[in-house]
Amino acid sequence: MSEESRSGGLARARALDAADPLARYRDQFHIPSGPDGGPCIYLCGNSLGLQPRATAARVQAELAAWARLGVEGHFAEGVGWFDYHERFRDSTAALVGALPGEVVVMNALTVNLHLLMVSFYRPSGRRRKVMIERGAFPSDRYAVASQASFHGLEPSEVVIEVGPRAGEDVLRTEDILAAIAAHGPELALVLFGGVNFYSGQVLEVGVITAAGHAQGAVVGFDLAHAAGNVRLSLHDDGVDFAAFCTYKYLNAGPGGVGCAFVHTRHGSSPELPRFAGWWGNAPATRFGMPEAFVPQSGAAGWQLSNAPILPMAALSASLDLFSEAGMEALCAKSAKLTGYMQELLDGIEGGLFEVITPASRGCQLSLRVVEGAAGLHQRLSAAGVVCDFRRPDVIRVAPVPLYNSFEDVWCFCDIIAGFAAEGV
Repeated sequence: MSEESRSGGLARARALDAADPLARYRDQFHIPSGPDGGPCIYLCGNSLGLQPRATAARVQAELAAWARLGVEGHFAEGVGWFDYHERFRDSTAALVGALPGEVVVMNALTVNLHLLMVSFYRPSGRRRKVMIERGAFPSDRYAVASQASFHGLEPSEVVIEVGPRAGEDVLRTEDILAAIAAHGPELALVLFGGVNFYSGQVLEVGVITAAGHAQGAVVGFDLAHAAGNVRLSLHDDGVDFAAFCTYKYLNAGPGGVGCAFVHTRHGSSPELPRFAGWWGNAPATRFGMPEAFVPQSGAAGWQLSNAPILPMAALSASLDLFSEAGMEALCAKSAKLTGYMQELLDGIEGGLFEVITPASRGCQLSLRVVEGAAGLHQRLSAAGVVCDFRRPDVIRVAPVPLYNSFEDVWCFCDIIAGFAAEGV
């Protein structure tokens, strides 16, 4: 690429940033430094989101309250750890298209999946099977297999995997629906990811849910790569349950607290089997220490323990930014960012890689590298690009609309174009 062409490309990226109404949010985050001491090109929000600048103050405020008040912080005015999780009712519900009370912040992703499957995977008679996507994140596969074993079933006999066709990289919706129909009378649970972690494909949540329900199955989703990334309508789509994490697109920090969604038609069913803990008990009687567990209504009735205040405080800093920016605007910018990246990548010659992520996507593009993916990832890292490598041959890049710029995208593509020109 000539210097004139490169200069024109950079100017275009900066013009796009100047016209971006969300560009100001980048300054609300800490951008890690690259090898040259300047900000790196951070394209790994699909793995760990960046730290909002407000996070430290939020956490420090709770540390100060703890130091000042001790146990009295649970009920002290302006602190209120007792009902701290209630602060997230509206903001988390808005993220995933739920009603307030259908989402609760608690535990971690896979812990929540297990707790929800206790209630919603109830194998009985012929209806014992679980359908998942082939190539689901390992934690999901382990969770499903162990739940089957917990019920005395052989995982290889009851876990059904639906994958892409031979020679293809993404699932076809019609193949998912055909598999649901074929196994309908035996299906107890359909459990898919909202966004496939490897390919970045967004699955059709509403269509899959309707198909599963038509066969009498319960339908749940792992939204680890979907929450805060794509538009979701969990309530209207009738999803029975879902779980998601907050450390990826929701920027709550490493190991950040998880979230659970339970549709309101189940949340008001106290007789639904569940593993119980005292924080899921009705608040009015919680400190009365009643002998019998009486779950509060909504997803909060699945809580076991009191809220982890410090991780929740970190999450609050990011959710304020989401509430202010709005998912509609964030998804619109995401489409522009990934569309721009796709355009630039398509213009790179040399046959170094192919983009396997379909048009139905969120922030992430997955690049299948023809040869030497691990080495290319190392070179990108040395050049100041933070992305990730997934074996055997995929590099995932995720321009996140809250803090990534069009210039970030251009710089990444310029670097990888240079490598392609070198035949690396």
